Amino acid sequence: MSIFNRMFTSDGMAIRLTRLKFVVLMAAVLCAAGCPRGDFNAGKRAEAVQDYDTALIYYERALQADPTNTEYKMKAMRLRFEAGQHHVELGQKIRQGGDLQMALAEFQKALMIDPASAIAQQEIQNATDAIAARQAASQARPAPAPSEAAPRVMAGPPQLMPLSRTPINLTMTNDVKLVYEAVARLAGLTVLFDPDYTSRRISIELNNVTLEQALDVVSLEGKAFWKPVTNNIIFVAPDQAQKRRDYEEAVVKTIYLGNTILPQELTEIINVLRQLLDLRRIQQFNSQNAIVVRDTPDKIMLIEKIVNDLDKAKPEVLIQFAVLQARRDRLRDLGISPGTTASLAFNPNSSSSTSSSSTSTTTSSIPLNELKSLSTADYSITLPGATATALLTDSQTKIIDDPSIRIVDGLAAKLRIGDRVPVATGSFQAGVGVGAAGAAGGVINPLVNTQFQYLDVGVNVDVTPRIHLNDEVSMKLVVEVSSVTGTSSIGGINQPIISTRSISHDVRLRDGEVNVLGGLIRNSQTKSVTGWPGFSQIPFLRYFFSQEHVQDEDSEVLIVVIPHIIRKLNLTAENLRSIASGTDTNPAIRLDTEVLSPPLAPAPGAPPAAPGAPAPVPPGAQAAPGAPQGQMARLRFEPAASTLRVGETTIIGLVVQDAQDLFSIPVLLQYNPAVVSVEDVRQGGFLSGGTQPVAIVHRADRERGQAIISATRMPNTPGISGTGTIFGIVVRGVAPGSSPLSVLQVNARDSQQRALPLVTSEATLNVTP
Repeated sequence: MSIFNRMFTSDGMAIRLTRLKFVVLMAAVLCAAGCPRGDFNAGKRAEAVQDYDTALIYYERALQADPTNTEYKMKAMRLRFEAGQHHVELGQKIRQGGDLQMALAEFQKALMIDPASAIAQQEIQNATDAIAARQAASQARPAPAPSEAAPRVMAGPPQLMPLSRTPINLTMTNDVKLVYEAVARLAGLTVLFDPDYTSRRISIELNNVTLEQALDVVSLEGKAFWKPVTNNIIFVAPDQAQKRRDYEEAVVKTIYLGNTILPQELTEIINVLRQLLDLRRIQQFNSQNAIVVRDTPDKIMLIEKIVNDLDKAKPEVLIQFAVLQARRDRLRDLGISPGTTASLAFNPNSSSSTSSSSTSTTTSSIPLNELKSLSTADYSITLPGATATALLTDSQTKIIDDPSIRIVDGLAAKLRIGDRVPVATGSFQAGVGVGAAGAAGGVINPLVNTQFQYLDVGVNVDVTPRIHLNDEVSMKLVVEVSSVTGTSSIGGINQPIISTRSISHDVRLRDGEVNVLGGLIRNSQTKSVTGWPGFSQIPFLRYFFSQEHVQDEDSEVLIVVIPHIIRKLNLTAENLRSIASGTDTNPAIRLDTEVLSPPLAPAPGAPPAAPGAPAPVPPGAQAAPGAPQGQMARLRFEPAASTLRVGETTIIGLVVQDAQDLFSIPVLLQYNPAVVSVEDVRQGGFLSGGTQPVAIVHRADRERGQAIISATRMPNTPGISGTGTIFGIVVRGVAPGSSPLSVLQVNARDSQQRALPLVTSEATLNVTP
C-alpha cells in the first residue's frame, strides 16, 4: 500500500500523465505516417475530389509499404492512367486557348506520370511541331532561289548535274532537235536522240524558267520525253507507251508497314495503289507486313507518299460505363387483428336413472316436454382469437458497376461481367411413378429430355466505336444490366426469373463528355387494412380492432457512359499535303525546286525584310534622290483590316498606287498559316488595261505561310500607269486568332525590264470562331 501511495503522489502522477500523453501522441503520429491503410484512405479522399496527382502519391506510398496488397496495386495502376489522362485533357484545353508552351508542359507531365500513354507522346510531338511552325512563321525567310538550292536526289537512275542552273530565257522557232540542243548548250549538257524520233518544227518562248522546265516544255511541244543517261547527258525519245517501257529505268523498293494488323488491311492498301497508279509489278508479303514494288522512280515516290499517309496507328478509345442501382423497401405491419367469426353450440344434458345408479348424458336433441327446463348450461359459445402485430422492415440496396473497356477504332468489343445462369430449353417431362399393381416402382428423371442454355447475367456491353478527327466518338451501343430475382417451378424444374434493363442505340459524344444513356425511377406504395368494420376507422382505437399493412418500394437505375480518346489518328501537315502526280498515262512527280516563277532572293548578306517595311530597291532601280516618300509608287491591301470566321473566305485586293509603266510585278506574301491560308488568286484588271490578257502565276507554301504571286503583261506590250487593283487574294480562316498579311518582297519591273521601287504596307486579318 505504501508503494502504491508513493507511485501516485501528486507530482509523480502529473509527470507520468504527461509522459503518457506524449507516448500516445507519438504512437499516433508514427502510425499515421507509416500505416499503409492511412495513406490508402487519404488517396481515396483525394480521388473523390479529383485531385489525381495527390491520390496517386498516396496510393504509391501505400503500395511501397505493402507491396503484396492487390487492392493497393490496382488503385495505383488505375490512378496512374487517370492522372495522365487528366493532364492530357487539361493540355488540350490550354492549347485551344493558344498557349502552346503551357500545353506542352501538361503533355510532358502526363507522359512522366504514365509513360505508356500513347496520346501523350502524340500530343507532345504535335505541340512541338506547332511551336516550331510558329517560330518559323515569326522568323520567316524567303525561299531560296533555284540557283541556290540543289534539287533533291534519290538512289536509282542518274540525276542531272548541269554546269549552270541560271534561269533560261529563250525564244526560238526551229526544228525540235535544234531547240533541244540550244537548251542543252545553255546548261552545258549533251543531247542524244532515239533513231525512231521524227523531228518537227516548233515555236517556243521561255522566260525565266529552270532547266527541267525548259526540257519539259520542249518535250511537250515536240511529242517526246527525255531522261538523263549520265549527270550531263540526256536522251530524247518519242512519247509512246512502248518507248517509255523500253527506256524508263525502274527501281525495286520494299516498303515495310508498321501499323497494319490483318492481311486484309494490307490488301486494301495494295488495291488502292493499283487503282490509282495502274501498277503491274507489286506484291504484298504478309509475314513481314511489307510491300515489294518495281516501277519508275516517280511512281515509287508516289507509292511511298500514299503508304505513309495510310499506314497510321488506329485510334483507340477507353469507354467507361457507370451502372448505378439504388433500391429501398419499407414494410410496416401494426395493429391487432381480431377474429371475425364466433360459434354457438347447443349441448343439452339429459339424465336417466336405474335402480342401482343414475347417469347424465349429453345429446343434441331433447323431447318437447323438456323445453321448459332449458338453461344457459345447455349452450356453449366459442369466441374468436386476436393476433397482435408490430413489425417494421427497412432495407436499402446500392449497386455500383463501373466497368471500362479499351477498343480500337472501328472494331467491335464485348464486355461480360457477371454469372452464367443455366436455363432449361427444349422439351422435358415431370417424373412419373412406374410399378406393377400400383406398387411404387422406378421414377423417370425429369432431366432426361431437357436441354440447358447458359445466359450471361450481370453487366453485358457490346460497343463499336468510330473516332472522328474533331475529338468526338460515335458509338453503337448495347448495354444490358440483368440479375436473378427469383425462381419459378416449371414442370418440376426451378427456372430462374431474370430481371433485365437494356439500352440499344447510337450516340456521338465528345472526348471526356459524361452522358446519361438511360434511367428508370420507380416508386410503388401499397396500403391495406384488415379488421372489424367501423372500429377500424376510429382514431387510435383502430389499432386494437384492425391491422394496417404499409409497403413502400423505391428503385432507381442509371446508366452513364464516358469516352476517353487515348490514341488519335496522328495526321501531319505532310500527310495532308497534295503533290503533283503527272498525267493519266504518265504518273510523275516534280521536285520541290521546280517553280513556275523563280522566287525573289534578297541580296547576299542582307537581313530579311520586316513586315510592312519598304521593299528593297533592286539593282538598277532609278529612284529620284531626295524625292519625297509619298511620291513613290505604293502597294497596299484593301481592306487594310478584315474579320472572318473559321472556314469562311474573303477577298483582299492588292492595289498599286501612282505606278509608272508597270509591266510585271512578282511579290512574296507572308501570313500566319495557323490562322489563315491563301486559297486562290484572281485577276484584278489593272494590268490588263481592260483588253490585254495577263499571265498570273500563284504558288502557296502553306507550311511556311508564304505565297508567291506574279502578274505579267503579254510580251511586246507597253506598261500600265496609274492606280488600280492588280489581283484579289482569296483568304480562308483556319483557326481563331489574328494574322498580318504583308508583302515580304516585291520585284516590280517596267516594259524595259527596269526595276520599279515600291513602298509596301500590310493588312490585318482577324479570325473568329
